Amino acid sequence: MPEIKIQPSYIYTWACTEDEESLCRMELRCLFDREIRAAVFQSGVEVDVSRSPFIKERIDVRYAGNSLEDIYRQTGQVKVEGQTFKVIFVKTNDLSPEKKIEYDERRAIEREIGMRIEGEADVNHPQLVYGIVTLGGRWYFGTYHKNKATWFRQMKKPRSYSIALGTRVARAAVNMAVPHPAGVRAIDPCCGIGTVMVEALSMGVDIAGRDINPQIAAGARTNIAHFGFSGTVTLGDIADIEEHYDVAIVDMPYNLYSRITPEEQLSILVHTRRIADRAVIVAIEAVDGMIAEAGFTIIDRCVAKKGAFSRHLMLCE
Repeated sequence: MPEIKIQPSYIYTWACTEDEESLCRMELRCLFDREIRAAVFQSGVEVDVSRSPFIKERIDVRYAGNSLEDIYRQTGQVKVEGQTFKVIFVKTNDLSPEKKIEYDERRAIEREIGMRIEGEADVNHPQLVYGIVTLGGRWYFGTYHKNKATWFRQMKKPRSYSIALGTRVARAAVNMAVPHPAGVRAIDPCCGIGTVMVEALSMGVDIAGRDINPQIAAGARTNIAHFGFSGTVTLGDIADIEEHYDVAIVDMPYNLYSRITPEEQLSILVHTRRIADRAVIVAIEAVDGMIAEAGFTIIDRCVAKKGAFSRHLMLCE
């Protein structure tokens, strides 16, 4: 039976807490350029699952069928070429409760597919991992990718302070600002201790940092080096930046915690508009008026909550 060729397609699953839902949905909109509602969805857009704090897994669809029998027949063609393999049944699906597939049946499906693949199965340390999932009444099989959650190690930094962005929020902000990093030049002109920069650099984003406080800028350099990344953090005011960037990520200084006036906040936004075509603005309150006065238009927004504290993230062009 000849292998059926299909257009590149990917199945993703995601999850988040109630407090993170607004943040998660905006990140997904930016990565996939559409609203994502279901916890499992199909897309023609390939995203590295480890970029997102919310995406759990991805299957690169190789075979599709209207029944498990269709998948069983097709998986007999899989060539592992001497490598060990494992098959994972993706638990997240859109089946109704009465059609839910329980643990024992999921394991049986994994075994059935595994027996049809010519090669050595290894459930502990496989060289190749395949996934099987059901979505929209059809079945899909392909290479499986699990989120490695690499940002967990970046939560504990040698330099930190209490009002710094959380790692997950920073990572989502980078994905909103730079959903497709190739060829994009980014800047964090008020980089603080470098939380955004660390996350951006860990994803291969070309980003520069700057801060007006010499001690804080030194802390950012320390944090970047601690995780083995290479990034430039310069000392100075945003007003002195002459280069132009594709996008800026600005965690606005808060007058709740620092001596900054509304006029100074507006100046930061005006200079952000001058040096970048696009920006993600992070603030402890909606600053729509200032953003409009600076010459930006808000094209998407969300609120990231942590207990009683909230941060507004606004994507501007």
